[in-house]
Amino acid sequence: MTTRTGQQHPLGIYLKIWLLLFVLSTASYMVDYYHLQGYLRWTLILIFMVLKAGLIIAVFMHMAWERLAFVYAIVVPPALLATFIGIGALEANYTHLTRLLFFSPEQTAIVHGH
Repeated sequence: MTTRTGQQHPLGIYLKIWLLLFVLSTASYMVDYYHLQGYLRWTLILIFMVLKAGLIIAVFMHMAWERLAFVYAIVVPPALLATFIGIGALEANYTHLTRLLFFSPEQTAIVHGH
């Protein structure tokens, strides 16, 4: 007689997640179908992408059943990285706008008396 040491998850949870992924993919497709543009388009696409990735990680990679420390080890570094990239992007915009303001041809002409 052999004993199993692993967990056995019900098949129904996988089918429900598969159906939810199908619904989210359809919603993502509808963003293009209805020709949404601008920030609304990209916001919806990113939301659907993150939801689908989160479901896949949580269920199919079994993160929903892992220890909290392991989940933190997987989730926290990308969250910090995204935060730092966002801060860098904000500062890059500030630097770019400052350079446009102070190094534009009009400002250069005023400073040099032309």
